[in-house]
Amino acid sequence: MTDLIVTEDKIIERILTMELVRVTERAAVASARLRGHGNEKAADQAAVDAMRRELNRLPIDGTIVIGEGERDEAPMLFIGEKVGTTKGPKVDIAVDPLEGTTLCAKDMPGSIAVMAMAQAGTLLYAPDVYMDKIAIGPGYPKGVVDLDNTPEENIAALAKAKGCKPNEITALVMDRPRHAELISRLRAIGCSIRLITDGDVVGVIQCAEPSTGIDIYLGIGGAPEGVLAAGALRCVGGQMQGRLILDTPEKVARAATMGIKDPKKKYELNELASGDVVVAATGVTDGSLLSGVKFRGDVIETETIVYRSLTGTVRRIAGEHRELSKFHID
Repeated sequence: MTDLIVTEDKIIERILTMELVRVTERAAVASARLRGHGNEKAADQAAVDAMRRELNRLPIDGTIVIGEGERDEAPMLFIGEKVGTTKGPKVDIAVDPLEGTTLCAKDMPGSIAVMAMAQAGTLLYAPDVYMDKIAIGPGYPKGVVDLDNTPEENIAALAKAKGCKPNEITALVMDRPRHAELISRLRAIGCSIRLITDGDVVGVIQCAEPSTGIDIYLGIGGAPEGVLAAGALRCVGGQMQGRLILDTPEKVARAATMGIKDPKKKYELNELASGDVVVAATGVTDGSLLSGVKFRGDVIETETIVYRSLTGTVRRIAGEHRELSKFHID
């Protein structure tokens, strides 16, 4: 039994490093060819097609447990889809082939291709709905913030734990009408707010990087992005909670078919992503986390970051690709 476990770990480790990087690289390059063209769906479709093609080449028995597209009828790697050659370990996969479709379409900073892979049964299996989230970086007592607390309570508790005043805390919030009240309440207590238009996977990760100046992530974003961010946060340290927003009978029923018995459940970090999780993200456009794809004559340059929870390893991989035929959209 020990030999089997060791063998599977070696197989998973091999798959979840360079081969996983290739998947997000291909998706990033495919969508980067459409940067600034103003066509979100075309860019997303290019990323999806490239990611699916590369996933199906991997020696895995994979299942998409967190996919994209159900909510807005975008092109999707759909939940429940089987990928890989089936000749390999059973794994869960969470994908966002193009996080920040609008950012890519407008050639704005922060668009990435991102996915996570883990042993089967260790990633949250949930429909593509919205999720209420809260996240902070490492170094704080467990439970210092809580999704059930008010924004004021969370900022006060975090400031106390950090040894500063609430007006010295910086919160990252997506700039959406649904967050108008949250933003107003945070500003009323003097909290600094950094607004982003898209990209809440990167937003959550920024909480764990001191150089960004972000102390806390608050607000509602996509559930797929929540699981992907949780996987990365487990690798670098931090705390996160999420709650699915199942606000219609149809969403509750859909979630129930996927094994979610309590539609109001508050998920802790290890419930969103457990086991040995590897997350890979490749920049599409330049951003705070990654440089975007560069087309330089016969060379394509990419930058990818890979997180692994088992070892706490973070790898940055700069790629130069000369076999252009492998990066064509069609």
